[in-house]
Amino acid sequence: MREIQGVGEEAQLQRRWFHDEYFDLFVWQAPGGAVARFDLCYGAGASERALVWLGEGRFFQDGAPESTSDPRELLRRFAQAGAALPQRVRREVTARIQECAGLGPPLPGRRARFRRAPWQQRETSRQAGKGAARQA
Repeated sequence: MREIQGVGEEAQLQRRWFHDEYFDLFVWQAPGGAVARFDLCYGAGASERALVWLGEGRFFQDGAPESTSDPRELLRRFAQAGAALPQRVRREVTARIQECAGLGPPLPGRRARFRRAPWQQRETSRQAGKGAARQA
């Protein structure tokens, strides 16, 4: 995964975005580097899902409710893709995926489709929009 620069700050939290062809990891870090929350988006198109961790054991899944998500498979893919992440981020996100996998019943769903904030839009989507505007 590579880091997308310039995603901005929030009050007392640093936002970071890491991306590859399968994952988008949005991390909010507190001063000192502790992960305060994250959105781990995975899949593509209509089957995109997100594991959202809001801190203190609060998880939920967003995305296509009909698609099943095996936390062990998610963990395996994240371990491969996350090898280049900063150690603290990789360690904390991995621990939360493992925690989620041990919860037993499926996580509650909130929406049928994951909705990204404007700053979370994929680079390719933004670039495609700019290209289309230039052609008009």
